[in-house]
This record gives sequence, structure tokens and C-alpha cells, in this order.
Amino acid sequence: MTHERSVFLRALGAQTDRLAPEVRAYVEGPPRGEIGVGEGVFEVAGSPWRWMLRLAQPFMGPGLLVPRYERDVPFTIIERPAEGLSDLPVLAASRALRFRGGLERFDDVLRLGREPGTLVNIVGDGGRLEILLDVTVMEDGALRLTTRSTRARIGGHRLRLPRLLGIDGVVVNGYDRARSRGTITARMRNPLLGTVMEYRGWFRYEHRIAPEQPQGAQIA
Repeated sequence: MTHERSVFLRALGAQTDRLAPEVRAYVEGPPRGEIGVGEGVFEVAGSPWRWMLRLAQPFMGPGLLVPRYERDVPFTIIERPAEGLSDLPVLAASRALRFRGGLERFDDVLRLGREPGTLVNIVGDGGRLEILLDVTVMEDGALRLTTRSTRARIGGHRLRLPRLLGIDGVVVNGYDRARSRGTITARMRNPLLGTVMEYRGWFRYEHRIAPEQPQGAQIA
């Protein structure tokens, strides 16, 4: 994949050279015509507020909330690079978490933000939540995504949530050279509730031939 086709590398710009080689290989993504598939285990995954999220699920829609909380959760992530509006790179990801209590999905789409060094994360099947992320590289070469603001779609409008209702999230993608596998740590917090969702664990990643898509299909 070229630099121009990776939403992460486009956002990072000059910071790209600071990425660890293995992390850069991951965020470059698969070449045209292929998808990225990761298989791994989360040491812990879900939300300690699972009962509250279960109540909110009918209003927020599928692919957004994970109303479970367990340890040693196997998962699969499928990433599909695409082209959005104005032929800018977009990355759609779907995560399947295999809890002992049942399967849960968490889906999102990443596109470039208006400011350099930012991405917009559209979460859930209905795109009910939109998160502006700052994209940086850590001293050890890991990729770090940090929440700057959160918007919710209400009645056809996207409204910025006040801090007390918003989410402060940090996601770090690194690499464990001793075990030759990627690592991921994520925590989403609310000022009132504390941690509302977290997951941390490891995965191994490969490229596979993508299923055929309708000609001209795009992701907005």
C-alpha cells in the first residue's frame, strides 16, 4: 500500500518515520484488492457498566456498545481499506468478540479529519457516535489515538456533547517483538462514570484476498 492509501499514515504525515517498523507495517494496511485480518485474545474486554449499556443498546443501535465484561476473550478484527468522498482514504473495521456469554460486534469507520494529525472515528452501524481523534507516535514507536471531542447524531443533526456526557478515550497499538505479535490497549472513560469500556490484548495480522465488492462502491 502506498502512503496515500493509508488513513493512518496520511494523518501522521512527518511523524510516520517515528513508527516502529512492525507498527508501520500494520497501519499501512493491505494492498489494493485485499483485506487485513487479525486474530488474537483480549486479556480483558467490555464494560463494567454492562447493565446500563444493555438498556441503551436499542437507542444506540448495533455494532457500538459491548454490554459484557470478561477476561481471556478471543477476537477477530477485519479491516477494509476503501475510498470515501473526494477519493480520500477510509478504513472500515469490524471486531467480533467471542465472550463466553455470547458474540458481540464493535464496528467503526476511520476517515481523515480536517486538521493535520487528526482522524474522525464514526462508531456503530448507524454512525450514531462521531469521535475526533488526535493521532501521535509514542517514544517506543507505538501508535496512539486520543479523543479530542465527541459528537452524537440526534434527529439528523450532529451535536457536540458536553464534557460530562462525552468520552475520553486512548488507544495504543504497539508490537511485542519477543512474541512476534501486535498489541492493543484501549480505555474509554466518562468524567461521571469512570471507565465505560476497555480492552487490552494481543493479535497476529495478515492480508487476505478481499471478497468482491459492487463496482464503484464507496464508504462515505
